[in-house]
Amino acid sequence: MSKIRMNTELRNKLFNKIKHTFESEDTQEREAYLQAREFVNEKYVMASQLAKQVVERAYPVEDVATLRTFKKKYGQPCDVVAKDKCFYFAHNEGVDDEGEPTETKSHFDFGLFGNLNGSEYSSEDGKKFAVAYYREELKAKDLNPDIFAQQNENKDNPHKTKNVDECMKALGYSNHNDDGIGMNKTFNAPYYLDVIGTSYCRSRAIACTKNEYEQFETWRLAKSNLVVNHQKWIDTIVKQCDQLKIGLKAYRYLSEGIELATELGIQVDEAELIRTNSTGLTIYNPSNLASMIKGMKNKHQSREAKILARKQYEKTVN
Repeated sequence: MSKIRMNTELRNKLFNKIKHTFESEDTQEREAYLQAREFVNEKYVMASQLAKQVVERAYPVEDVATLRTFKKKYGQPCDVVAKDKCFYFAHNEGVDDEGEPTETKSHFDFGLFGNLNGSEYSSEDGKKFAVAYYREELKAKDLNPDIFAQQNENKDNPHKTKNVDECMKALGYSNHNDDGIGMNKTFNAPYYLDVIGTSYCRSRAIACTKNEYEQFETWRLAKSNLVVNHQKWIDTIVKQCDQLKIGLKAYRYLSEGIELATELGIQVDEAELIRTNSTGLTIYNPSNLASMIKGMKNKHQSREAKILARKQYEKTVN
């Protein structure tokens, strides 16, 4: 038997199998990413509980209940209670160079796509956090949650836009600054709190202590660190895959690619790789290839043969 020559399909099969192994390996970078995600969960619990204390201190539960009673009684003029998941927290415990008190405040958004730098406006940072947080769920949908990390140094392009849009749709992202649907809505639901005043949160900075403010900053930093560690991990995979592509492109025979996989500690079944092509047909076996080609021929069938075939069919279904 002659050696099986490499082709684009076999290269892609080998590449995807080896890349999958790269992504599953227990490396320091992957472990750092997983730990960063666990830390985000811990900090979300801490920060959301603290936010509830701070917000309810500013807007007591009994006052909220009273205003809702007035709204029910008087209608729209008393509609001043709203739920929100993002807040301006501020403290006045700092001093400037002259010893005068200074106000320190920032925007803290508990939503899945919340900004990571204190701005109330959306940016790619929030999207990067969302895909890093829900990476496994997006991979299970055959999407690419690593697209931001893979394209980190590239400008926007059709490939990036397509993959980002697909991930955003799967996450339930909305351009209208609401909860959207699906994972987005589910993620945001626990973090809504009652506030008094329906204007933008910028106009109602909520007082907190310096210690509380620093705890909110620690939570937001944990979200940023998840994005950073996701980027570092994917960078290592991209570098490995770049070299892998170069090698596979240079190989003329499938046996060379399988030898490479073996040297990397990856077991590859040659028969499985060559068993099917993109149409799902076994074409490398001469007998199967011959049968497939014969089946493509137009064959004349007599009227009697057609009647006989019909009778045989009817017997099988009756």
